[in-house]
Amino acid sequence: MRKKVILICSECLARNYTTTKKEEDRDTRIELKKFCPRCNKYTIHKESK
Repeated sequence: MRKKVILICSECLARNYTTTKKEEDRDTRIELKKFCPRCNKYTIHKESK
């Protein structure tokens, strides 16, 4: 079973992306480098609480 998570930009705190992750990995947080349209550059996006 996969769980839906929201990714937040680390600079402007905009909620830009949604993705899924395995239910077993609930202890670790996802961090991806993605494009933020609000900042207009590539930033680190972290999983929200």
